[in-house]
Amino acid sequence: MIDFNDKKGFICDMDGVIYHGNQILPGVVEFIDWLQREKKDFLFLTNNSGSTPKELQQKLMRMGLNVSEEHFYTSALATAAFLKAQSPGCSVYAIGEAGLLNALYDAGITMNDVNPDYVVVGEGKSYSLDTLTKATNLVMNGAKLIGANSDISGPIENGIAPACRALVAPIELATGKQAYFCGKPNPLMMRTGLNLLGCHSGEAVMIGDRMDTDIISGMECGMATVLVLSGVSTRETVNTFAYRPTMILDGVGDIVHFAEYRE
Repeated sequence: MIDFNDKKGFICDMDGVIYHGNQILPGVVEFIDWLQREKKDFLFLTNNSGSTPKELQQKLMRMGLNVSEEHFYTSALATAAFLKAQSPGCSVYAIGEAGLLNALYDAGITMNDVNPDYVVVGEGKSYSLDTLTKATNLVMNGAKLIGANSDISGPIENGIAPACRALVAPIELATGKQAYFCGKPNPLMMRTGLNLLGCHSGEAVMIGDRMDTDIISGMECGMATVLVLSGVSTRETVNTFAYRPTMILDGVGDIVHFAEYRE
């Protein structure tokens, strides 16, 4: 059990936890109201690289949720920060949407489709056989392969959609080169989240719908973890992993019920 009233910081995934596509999930309004009312520090830490924090803020606004832009951190930002630290001023060939491209530009990274230092792949409609072939040959010629996150799939309104790792896999298979993934469960992203909240791991909770990214990343950073069953993982899939979340709940609205019960 977790005493949510005693926790200072809440790190929360978005897809499968807050919404599916453009459909808000049950209990989310009550959960965000509770976070704001109790003056909890919270951060939406998402592996989705396609949207900027501003776009995510506006998406929640369209759903009736008023959350300021500084409460969002994406795998695109984590990827840009990693490349800036590893190779300042490097060039990349990038496959992705505005969230990834803007993050790379803001980090001083330039686009290069001839001889880039890195090939960077995120989710996006620009992914095609042409971009896949270009990326494959650039990696064969020496560019290092980076994936924004290691999610294989993500929940949408009517099922699932292939996510970043599924899109990177053909490049890995064709070249024999392995990608480095910057999003969850990479501990670099989780530590950044804790730093942004100003929290120690023992003061924070990780909330997510995936055992293989959200729960393992929280657990390995020493945080309490909550698996919600509103997204990818189910009670049955939990039993296939060697580790377990601290709590399993149907959705984030249950956190409010547990917190109010303990008061």
